[in-house]
Amino acid sequence: MVRSMMSHADLPVSFWGFALETAAMTLNRAPTKTVLKTPYEIWTGKRPSMSFIKIWGCEAYVRRQMPDKLEPKSNKCYLVGYPKETKGYYFYLPSEGKVFVARTGVFLEKEFLSRKTEKVELEEVQDPQVVNEPKLDSETGLQDVVAREPAREAQVLRRSGRPRFEPERYGFLVSQIGNVLLMDHDDEPATYQEAMNGPESDKWLEAMKSEMDSMYANQVWNLVEPPEGVRPIGCKWVFKKKTDMDGNVQTFKRRLVAKGFRQIHGIDYDETFSPVAMVKSIRILLAIAAYYDYEIWQMDVKTAFLNGNLLEEVYMTQPEGFVSPNEATKICKLNKSIYGLKQASRSWNLRFDEKIKEFGFIKNEDEPCVYKRISGSIVVFLILYVDDILLIGNDIPTLKVVKNNLGNCFSMKDLGEATYILGIKIYRDRSKKLLGLTQSTYIEKVLKRFNMLESKKGFLPMSHGVNLSKDQCPISCEDKDRMKLIPYASAIGSIMYAMLCTRPDVSFALSMTSRYQSDPGECHWIAVKNILKYLRRTKDVFLVYGGEEELVVSGYTDASFQTDRDDSKSQSGFVFCLNGGAVSWKSSKQEIVADSTTEAEYIAAANAAKEAVWIRKFIGELDVVPSIVGPVVLYCDNNGAIAQSKEPRSHQRSKHILRRFHLIREIVERGDVNICRVPTEENIADPLTKPLAQRKHDGHTRSMGIRYLNDQV
Repeated sequence: MVRSMMSHADLPVSFWGFALETAAMTLNRAPTKTVLKTPYEIWTGKRPSMSFIKIWGCEAYVRRQMPDKLEPKSNKCYLVGYPKETKGYYFYLPSEGKVFVARTGVFLEKEFLSRKTEKVELEEVQDPQVVNEPKLDSETGLQDVVAREPAREAQVLRRSGRPRFEPERYGFLVSQIGNVLLMDHDDEPATYQEAMNGPESDKWLEAMKSEMDSMYANQVWNLVEPPEGVRPIGCKWVFKKKTDMDGNVQTFKRRLVAKGFRQIHGIDYDETFSPVAMVKSIRILLAIAAYYDYEIWQMDVKTAFLNGNLLEEVYMTQPEGFVSPNEATKICKLNKSIYGLKQASRSWNLRFDEKIKEFGFIKNEDEPCVYKRISGSIVVFLILYVDDILLIGNDIPTLKVVKNNLGNCFSMKDLGEATYILGIKIYRDRSKKLLGLTQSTYIEKVLKRFNMLESKKGFLPMSHGVNLSKDQCPISCEDKDRMKLIPYASAIGSIMYAMLCTRPDVSFALSMTSRYQSDPGECHWIAVKNILKYLRRTKDVFLVYGGEEELVVSGYTDASFQTDRDDSKSQSGFVFCLNGGAVSWKSSKQEIVADSTTEAEYIAAANAAKEAVWIRKFIGELDVVPSIVGPVVLYCDNNGAIAQSKEPRSHQRSKHILRRFHLIREIVERGDVNICRVPTEENIADPLTKPLAQRKHDGHTRSMGIRYLNDQV
């Protein structure tokens, strides 16, 4: 209805909110087939009046307030809505670009209806995913809904100014502004029809048959006649080419996915939360494995979500291409969770947790997707990331037993020694007890996507002296339209994944540039491209663990005073290292304004101390790092912040600091953290709070473990 209203009216698309509000108001006053009253009458007890309703978007002449003698007595406007607070109409005045309320006007409804529209030839396109979906019976199941509450009259919504781009599945997006080129050459089919009509149809068909075999083997559904009043959710095929660490196509993956967005809370699903292992937890365990030279094996659960037990009654249409010819009218009553259902991930996680505990594993209280089993000197750790499993341990026969136990419960794929997980390549030199993590393949894809493969190589993620602010945001409409063509937010998101996994060296630059995603300017985009240029030079570096004589956690915290030019807030940063490499890091703008460097450093230290508490608890439960029984050493380069963290001093300078930041005193007092002084030149958290000269930046990032594997420690 809103689409029809907008297409017939000569109004900008930004008025869709007024159209939606008017449509809801009109439908609430229209009769229904199921009851003799309108929704408005059921809700208010009064019969609605329709005499005031006019054609939305029609032209109208509204009397001007106190016009001059020679000026027109009325303005030509457009009707755009009805105010709730008073009787009257919303009118849009194009000459002044404003919307106002008036009691009445002269409406040109007949001229609006009789005007001729341009003849537009439309090509009929039918979505193959919805061809077989059953139609909603308007006579079924509406009585209770109408009796409860009418459609709410929508509030006028403010349209976001965020630039929007087509998904990558549409091939490529080309912008001539700023030499930006987004391309996707994976040629993965988006629909079943594309897969069957493409050159690789045989491989996709074989993959789909394998998926259906898993469905039948797990008894995921039963075919039943559609129950009265039930509308089944749809399903679709999703296709993906899985590549190895070098980007070569390894397998043709397919997945039958339910259209879970049509599920109704309280009917089709209830709880949906499901945990996944944090990347920092994986890094900590890999650092420990490198130190003790543990085995690191990888397994993949085939069709993991099909193992979850479904508690609610959910009905789904039969999958396209595999409709039973003798039972075409029937639908699927789901017995197990399936990909796409809102509760699917939770159901799978609960089932896995139940089974793995039967094998003697204990869940880590501070990381629910990490399990351990220790028997004497035999140690086994298990990490679950949705359907990817890492097994870490020091006894090969025990690891084989665990793999066999998992294989007896679930359909598993043994991937041998772990070499590639979550887009991260794992390299080991067991003779030197070194382990390196790199995302060179992923970074290369990002560079290719943003046409930066042939760009100049950058030496720093952000140069010293670069000051970003909102003053650099576009002002003119021309500049705003030009910047909307720039995939700024997409570039930020792509860089962020690399930063979260293996690249703490770009944390500060990313923190600064990500603040302007809603309205980026040319200077902001240049700063993002500089990060990409730096990644091009350093894409082959590793985050290396190993070479340490003792397994000890050490933390560093730093702050940069009033870094943000827009609100004068400071920048916090911390990094924690284990076995020679960074395992946890963060660079972020502080939540409040600090009025001194000591206060900024104190706030940064408080946030770092909370992270240290989690690391100490998590590693302590692993029972393989003896040094963790003592406090975690947190290095800070500000004497005032160190003194304040140990006991309250200088009341005049600290009385205004929020109470929650004083938590660090309790943390220090109970022995979780020992905060110590470190010279500024040796504080490796420095590049997380400010731009540095290249020599200093490279030295600190090397201390975090970011280097080439052939470099000497």
